[in-house]
Amino acid sequence: MNQTDRKGIMLAGNILTDTVKMIPTFPEQGMLVTVHDIVRAVGGSVPNTGIDMAIIDPSLPLYACGKVGDDDNGVYVKEQMAHYGMDVSRVVTGSLGTSFSDVMTVIGTGARTFFHYRGANAEFSPADVDVENIPAKMFHLGYLLLLDAMEEADAEYGNKAARLLASVQAKGIKTSIDVVSESSGHFAEVVVPVLPYCNTIVINEIEACQISGKTPRNKDGKLQEDEVWAAMEFILNKGVKDCVVVHFPEAGMMLRKDGTKTYVPSVDIPRSLIKGSVGAGDAFCAGCLYGLYHGWDDTKILLFASGAAVCNLTEKDAISGLRSESEIWKVCKEY
Repeated sequence: MNQTDRKGIMLAGNILTDTVKMIPTFPEQGMLVTVHDIVRAVGGSVPNTGIDMAIIDPSLPLYACGKVGDDDNGVYVKEQMAHYGMDVSRVVTGSLGTSFSDVMTVIGTGARTFFHYRGANAEFSPADVDVENIPAKMFHLGYLLLLDAMEEADAEYGNKAARLLASVQAKGIKTSIDVVSESSGHFAEVVVPVLPYCNTIVINEIEACQISGKTPRNKDGKLQEDEVWAAMEFILNKGVKDCVVVHFPEAGMMLRKDGTKTYVPSVDIPRSLIKGSVGAGDAFCAGCLYGLYHGWDDTKILLFASGAAVCNLTEKDAISGLRSESEIWKVCKEY
């Protein structure tokens, strides 16, 4: 397929269901806490980021690529993506059950903890991606650190994810990744090999500093901006071709290959409107990818991505709070 014939964005990788359970506080080990509400929803990079963009702009072609189990959760998540207009023909069925997370979310603050079953996502590999026939202009892979087969060693590229992204880039398709906050100790080992085959990486401040060995916040929890910029420079120097984007509650930051830095404070909605934070990073990523796809300037991209993220905070699950492009701009203007 010629690059001029390609349209839209392909979202590949992590697909799961979230069961969001609202609690008043995190209990101490061995203690009990009451669950006040339960919501089942799609989760993972592919459904969250893809559906968010489908809500932002229903006319944008969006393609899901990943693996689910032969079970009710697999049927549910594919039906949900298709309902929002995503092409799910490239979602295959594996031998393991569909991945899921139980998401314990504190009422009022949105703080959450995930209990995760890796399932079918662990099987998803480059063999499941038909690179020769990708119809999209952009290819986004997420989340690394939850894609076991993609993280397997590769003698030439470092790991299988790097080989996949290299093959996609060779077709003239722009590539991007995001990762999951994870504490196994092999974060940089997994992520650094893929960076030379990324046009863009969209991550939070903790993830950026896990890759680079920097310290994002001081002992009082205050952001150490210089450390984050240094982490972004480290990531860029490892081979990212276009830009590094880092988001965190206070702001969004972008560092371009030519050294251009952009810092945009977050859209600040009243705390009373916040119902949860599940998928807020995916919403930011969706807004960022949408802006990059349309060639917006960096300030506009970061502001819009922040607006998408705060819309997400107004609902308990990962997608219900998202709004159309015009409505997100209204939120940005108001707050």
